[in-house]
Amino acid sequence: MVEVVACAVGRFGDGGPWVGFAPTLDDTYALVTVGADGDARSVRAEADDLIALAIAYFLDDLAEPPEELAATHGDIGALVRHLAELEGEPDRRRRLGEAVDAVDDGLAADVVVGRLSLCLEGGEEPVARLARRSAELLAGEDEPHASRGRSSSE
Repeated sequence: MVEVVACAVGRFGDGGPWVGFAPTLDDTYALVTVGADGDARSVRAEADDLIALAIAYFLDDLAEPPEELAATHGDIGALVRHLAELEGEPDRRRRLGEAVDAVDDGLAADVVVGRLSLCLEGGEEPVARLARRSAELLAGEDEPHASRGRSSSE
């Protein structure tokens, strides 16, 4: 069995659950959350989940993730690039392309966050979305294809 390691973006409080993403074997990404007890849950990520993760990476709203799993600037660039390549709506694809350029060019965090924010389709704040989705996953309230496991980092 192939095990894919998740990239952690941040924690909800010191020692609290962390949230991140992992590539899947079907060329998509999973939203991953690991509870304080090490219980890992994942579900196929929606585009707004991944954009929210990218925004959270550039904000200081979440506590530091586990160092050994922390997402890198390159991980976030690959994530946003993947979204841009798969986006079918031309205007959103253009906005995602501009966000990719901002990430790749190392522009200031507020500029990157601004460009990524223009790509969100829902009205929910990015960190609030991640907190809600993580809580749903940890409570087992998400889609039936959610998966469970133990995190090797906890």
